[in-house]
Amino acid sequence: MDVTFLHGLGQSPQDWAETVAHLPENVTADCTDLFSLCGEASYLALYRAFEERCGTAPLHLCGLSLGAVLALDFAANHIRQTRSLVLIAPQYKMPRLLLGVQNLIFRFLPEKTFAETGLAKGDVLRLTGSMAKLDFRQELKQIACPVLIVCGEKDRANQKAARELAEQIPSAARQTVSGAGHEVNKDAPAALAALLSSFYERIGAIP
Repeated sequence: MDVTFLHGLGQSPQDWAETVAHLPENVTADCTDLFSLCGEASYLALYRAFEERCGTAPLHLCGLSLGAVLALDFAANHIRQTRSLVLIAPQYKMPRLLLGVQNLIFRFLPEKTFAETGLAKGDVLRLTGSMAKLDFRQELKQIACPVLIVCGEKDRANQKAARELAEQIPSAARQTVSGAGHEVNKDAPAALAALLSSFYERIGAIP
């Protein structure tokens, strides 16, 4: 099976490497470089570029943080095309206070801090600012594919949203990764891979 992995803000496709290394050999990983898809630093431009890249092929999507937002958005708009959905450290209604605090911290960080993200500091601020009004509450019940929601035990900022998503998406299951923070793919790659393998086996995507 093929899985499209979508990284978070401040990450790159390489941050999935250890997780992918622990997956069964019959899982093929497409680790998309989100920030190479479009030249404009806005969520809408990023989503449209990702949507165009996906075409019409059936997809198994696995996203973390920003990647989870993109995956959720895509699944809500492409119900038949999305075969399964894994949302790690997700949000479905952007917490404006949290985004505001995050952007305030970003403003005081030096430019070199953002070098590995593929985005300049100003682009990061513009991208996160453009996400403030995102709200997928009305679309959640439309999602019909199997869904796994994952959150790190120490990721307090996203635990509430993870619980609520599991309650509101009819086909969703939820798992917490012990000892992991926000970046589960970096904090506990083997544990995450085990959850993914079990999920894909359960839904019949891999034997």
